[in-house]
Amino acid sequence: MSLLRSREALLALAILVLIGVVAARFPAFVRPANLANVFNDTSPLIILAIGQMIVILTKCIDLSVAANLALCGMVAALMNGAGVPLALILPGVILLGAVLGAVNGVLVWKLGIPSIVVTLGTMTIFRGSIFLMTGGQWVNAHQMSDAFKALPRTVLLGLPVMSWMAIALIVLFTVVLTRTALGRSFYAVGDNPHAAVYAGINVGRTQFAAFVISGALAGLAGYLWVARYAVAYVDIAGGFELDVVAACVIGGIAIAGGAGTVTGAVLGALFLGVIKNALPVVGISPFWQMAISGAAIVLAVTFNATQSRASGRIILKSAEAR
Repeated sequence: MSLLRSREALLALAILVLIGVVAARFPAFVRPANLANVFNDTSPLIILAIGQMIVILTKCIDLSVAANLALCGMVAALMNGAGVPLALILPGVILLGAVLGAVNGVLVWKLGIPSIVVTLGTMTIFRGSIFLMTGGQWVNAHQMSDAFKALPRTVLLGLPVMSWMAIALIVLFTVVLTRTALGRSFYAVGDNPHAAVYAGINVGRTQFAAFVISGALAGLAGYLWVARYAVAYVDIAGGFELDVVAACVIGGIAIAGGAGTVTGAVLGALFLGVIKNALPVVGISPFWQMAISGAAIVLAVTFNATQSRASGRIILKSAEAR
């Protein structure tokens, strides 16, 4: 019974059932090579969901992650076109993403502007910056070097490098959130910011750190996205921020802050990734993905509300009894 109460266990079971249903109609879907491809396709979403999860833990939200990804991806493509070596491009775009995240963090921390307002604004600014840099022009595969495009696609031990990067980040941030003071600060700030202040935690600085991490991961995802698909343009990953938030909500990350795990965020991303890859296989229109994802979000929020309401009812009943 305790296993069934686990949000992660229920979500993992839902993913397995979904894969089983698809496999019943198209057995090739469950071949190891295809499942590896599904994970690889979902890797950018996993990377962004981890960063978004950390921001949400602190009672904030980052709607600029996809625009950050697009801007960093375009900068990576332009740097490559200018002859900059990959050894400088990769840390350069991660740093750029972190700086863009820091802009969000400073506005939230120092000016006290709600994060949803800040990131809606910077989302537009980042997209507009791409247009100003390029005049709306695309950077296509023939304008990118072979080494630039090869890194995320290089296969090691049966998985592309992009998948290994996602796995490494899953392990890294699981350790950060469960074994470090910074990780505990993220949870403390989201759970009870007033108590966090009394415990000596700087709420604003902690939220700033969360935005920097989210931005850095978006910068990394920007290079991986552009290099893998070999194209960069203004509207790359358009609307992807909604998938990122959906992955977190489905994975049990509390929008109110202070609750959630890396495992939950990853499973939420994989749930959406399986849906995205499975629907075309079974002959269902990809537009149904939006409806299914929306239904999953509603169910997830309903589940969270029900779980939160249970303790309140017990307290009220106890008060009435007295």
